[in-house]
Amino acid sequence: MKDKVEAALAKVRPSLQMDGGNVELVDVSKDGVVKVKLTGACGHCPMSQMTLKMGIEQVLKEEVPEVKEVVAI
Repeated sequence: MKDKVEAALAKVRPSLQMDGGNVELVDVSKDGVVKVKLTGACGHCPMSQMTLKMGIEQVLKEEVPEVKEVVAI
């Protein structure tokens, strides 16, 4: 599942990078929780939670149905 998640994140990265940010995959648990680290501008942006839930999590759930939740660490 980690490879699928990484492939889905590759689809999200260009839009984050356009704003000076990025996302790194930290871990994928067996129960479907994906841990990511927002970096660059995204790491300190006040809208990062919205980006995480409405952007990254939504794409990952569509691309990898096994994903239950995405959390930032």
